[in-house]
Amino acid sequence: MFRWLLMLPLVLFFGMAAMFYVGMQRNDPNALPSVFLGKQAPALTAGELPGFPVLTDADLRRGDVVLVNFWASWCPPCRAENATLKALSDEGIRVVGVNMMDRADDAKAFLADDGNPFAAIAFDPKGKTRLDWGVTAPPETFIVGGDGTVLYKFIGPLVGDDYMQRFRPELDKALAK
Repeated sequence: MFRWLLMLPLVLFFGMAAMFYVGMQRNDPNALPSVFLGKQAPALTAGELPGFPVLTDADLRRGDVVLVNFWASWCPPCRAENATLKALSDEGIRVVGVNMMDRADDAKAFLADDGNPFAAIAFDPKGKTRLDWGVTAPPETFIVGGDGTVLYKFIGPLVGDDYMQRFRPELDKALAK
């Protein structure tokens, strides 16, 4: 019995070394894949932001690619990516938003000040839709196919090299289908 206890640290060391080795063999160690990739987008249980078109489940299944962006007025990276979202919208890409854990007045002021890139908005002040979609913090953007299938999830603001090297190729691939 005593000899087994002496071997325990060595066994634990090799077990952890094997786990680290397997973890380092992933293609993209920074990727945080969504459990929804390749599956139907979760239901939109959020309400409406008064004065803006309401985002519904049908909006995610209209036959065209749509970007679903989770954002909040109190989120500095959301402000940073707003120009990119407007540019995508200007390209003819349907961009919709889910305003999360925010106050309606603050969300409206944000859109009035920075511009509104969204074709429709769901208002989620309690964060239920955020939880349904597996969103941890804004901003997060999903590429959803015309049939409502989640094709890609991007965590963080759509700006700079990260946008150009990771998000844009996935968007272009989705649009080419």
